[in-house]
Amino acid sequence: MDDPVFAERYRAMSSRDARFDGQFITGVHSTGIYCRPSCPATTPKPANVSFFLTAAAAHEAGLRACKRCLPDAVPGSPAWNIRDDLAARAMRLIGDGTVEREGVPGLASRLGYTPRHLTRVLVAEVGAGPLALARAHRAQTARVLLTSTDLSITDIAFAAGFGSVRQFNDTIAAVYERTPSALRAGARPAANRGPTHPRDTDAPEDGDTPGGTGSRISLFLPARAPFDGQGLLDFLGVRAITGVERRTPTGYERTLRLPHGWASLHLAPAGTTAAPTIACTVSLASLADLAPLVSRVRRLFDLDADAQAIDLALADDPALADSVRRVPGMRVPGSLDPEETLFRALLGQQVSVASARTALGNLSAALGEPLPGHPGPDSSGPPDPAEHATDPAGIALPGMPRLLFPTAERIAENGRDVLRGPVARINAIIGVAEALAAGELVLDVGESSEELQARLTALPGIGPWTAGYVAMRVLGSPDILLTSDLALRQGADRLGLPATARDLAAHGNRWAPWRSYAGMHLWRAAGSPRPAGPPASPREPVGPVTLRR
Repeated sequence: MDDPVFAERYRAMSSRDARFDGQFITGVHSTGIYCRPSCPATTPKPANVSFFLTAAAAHEAGLRACKRCLPDAVPGSPAWNIRDDLAARAMRLIGDGTVEREGVPGLASRLGYTPRHLTRVLVAEVGAGPLALARAHRAQTARVLLTSTDLSITDIAFAAGFGSVRQFNDTIAAVYERTPSALRAGARPAANRGPTHPRDTDAPEDGDTPGGTGSRISLFLPARAPFDGQGLLDFLGVRAITGVERRTPTGYERTLRLPHGWASLHLAPAGTTAAPTIACTVSLASLADLAPLVSRVRRLFDLDADAQAIDLALADDPALADSVRRVPGMRVPGSLDPEETLFRALLGQQVSVASARTALGNLSAALGEPLPGHPGPDSSGPPDPAEHATDPAGIALPGMPRLLFPTAERIAENGRDVLRGPVARINAIIGVAEALAAGELVLDVGESSEELQARLTALPGIGPWTAGYVAMRVLGSPDILLTSDLALRQGADRLGLPATARDLAAHGNRWAPWRSYAGMHLWRAAGSPRPAGPPASPREPVGPVTLRR
């Protein structure tokens, strides 16, 4: 108890404070289990307790998951978004399934280090190496599928990223001290699980990779309260690209490319105010993409953010206190597709929301790829009732998403035939597409914010605003304040804050490390559905620049 960090965590555990669920794990050596901080079990003596940052570290210490509190059924740690060091970048990539797809050497290569050095850093920082961390992530994914879907045991094994059914069974037994069937039997009744539609093909043999035409799965992804889910849906809805995504009466749906194929998903707020969730219904070409999809949806909705800590810090500023009170739990929207986010930022500069959506819709209609099994936008056939949905006010909604956003290769090859506007902007978009297609520019969650922004601004036509905006969305960087944005400064002025970029930046230092969230409050105050960006400069006609006065 002489260690202040231990003492703080022990107090949180003793009070069963649910705010700390997912932020650390309580290991109880006298019973051999690990729990979430809010576990209702009897408080153990300090001498019998160790605290871990990850479930993998608890596994490495010989502990198994508590059957009562299910410590992995909580939002993840916000530390991997707040931190931007090697360990945090590795954790983001592991969550995205990089180890399953590329192995530890591939993970290390993406981060620019040797596997030995990466393992040494992760063991020192989070208590487990990349293989153990990936194993724990697979086990957690498997538990969610076992307890919330009716997928076969074999399908779940491969969907969670295991190489064989035998490896899956051994891991579940080691982590949960139960067989997969027993873990499923102890969950809620099958009638209460989300609907699934497994493949009709026979289950593969041990060690085979499943094939087939896809599965439809429904999951509930927990968020940390408070959670402004409707605000995120509004943010996404006003940007919805016809054919690729749309706002629905109950949520948001879109198409998406994943490492092994396409996906079509519907997302909607669910749960309660105290325990919010996102209901995720997804159709997948390959079950192997389920874990990466879940990771990306969590990042899109910023589900792991420590909302109470953020709101408490921002409310210390009297200028933001009322906004925080009116909209608690505001989130920074993430990105499902980093390359798409960059193209959207470039096409959306210095134009209205309607103009940006039109340009992106035209680009997608011309160069996007129809979902397999679905007709393209020009196909004839019987009308689909889903194409004529209306919102609660009876206003017609755009048609069901059936197109995948164009790849960088297609934009590089044919973009000039479709894009309209200033030549300099078109040149910049084509230049970015060519760099992405050639592998000269790589966008993923393993980048550091500083490196990503430097790499983007080195490209012709990309200024600081675009680079900062992309870093905020793609990496979930919590501490980016885009002071050159006109709408953001208008919102600041309405709240009585400095309205010049320099003065607002100076005032915003007090919001660190949550300046991205403060910016969301400023955009909300401006009544703007999207960041507007600064006006074009003769010296930088495409990318936004710091406003000069």
